[in-house]
Amino acid sequence: MNTSLPAVGLGCAPLGGLFDTVDDVTARGVLDRAWERGVRYFDTAPLYGAGLSERRVGAALRGRPRDEFVLSTKIGRLLVPGTPDPSFSGTPALAPRFDFSANGIRRSLEESLERLQLERIDVALIHDPEDHIEAALGAVASLGALVDTIGVGTNSVNTALTFVNEGAVDCVLIAGRYTLLDDSAAIELLPPCAARGVHVIAGGVLNSGLLSGGTTFDYAPAPAEMIAKRDALEATCARYGVPLAAAAFQFPLRHPAISSVLVGARSAAELETDLDLLRLPIPEELWQESVLPQVDDVAAAAPFCSERA
Repeated sequence: MNTSLPAVGLGCAPLGGLFDTVDDVTARGVLDRAWERGVRYFDTAPLYGAGLSERRVGAALRGRPRDEFVLSTKIGRLLVPGTPDPSFSGTPALAPRFDFSANGIRRSLEESLERLQLERIDVALIHDPEDHIEAALGAVASLGALVDTIGVGTNSVNTALTFVNEGAVDCVLIAGRYTLLDDSAAIELLPPCAARGVHVIAGGVLNSGLLSGGTTFDYAPAPAEMIAKRDALEATCARYGVPLAAAAFQFPLRHPAISSVLVGARSAAELETDLDLLRLPIPEELWQESVLPQVDDVAAAAPFCSERA
């Protein structure tokens, strides 16, 4: 892998209007504050607000020293005139369309660079290829001359594992599958990633809000069993005086296979809170509580608050 990933990245889906409209000024405030707080990894995608997130990320980063930050975006969806993805608000009238052909991949990267107005993308992540595995694997061969680092971004452990086992990717962005509520990536995905030297980025660590006081799990109303699990985690954290969201943010970075964790924010104030929670000291005793998922090789992982800050 040619790109070194910082331990913390800004996930920029909220800046594309995920679930609620975010205006240009507010989005720029988030990006500028992230930079001021030392964030140097930014992850976006054409899907996020029908290109709106990419445009905003590019506008905020164009004046920054290019070698001081890492930028990832996604490939596999083209934007065409039509009805936008309903998960995003305040977006252009463009619809995402899957295209994992060699021409589609090249066009996807070219259009992302046009929206970003930057000279390069550091990491290209094949985005949600669950129903297009064969085509997406074939597309990997066309990426070598276009981008230094190739990955897959998905919320499916099986999809990520397929790309890892094929030796097709340098990194994996796994969303929502290595969290306090769902650590299903731990057994099947993380060990082969570690063995092959594939870097893992943990996204969706709040499971779309349930771990930070919300009522949704994986972008749908949370089932009763997940709410009960969340409540048990929250009660345990409270006994140690630790906000549940702090444990949720820091948990993935305890695993030696995880290189980065993404945080998302729709305001500068929300970002401040997230970054403070990431740096909040947490007693080691909390991590040993049986209600929390256990990390097999935690001794190999440096605490975020020190070496990985």
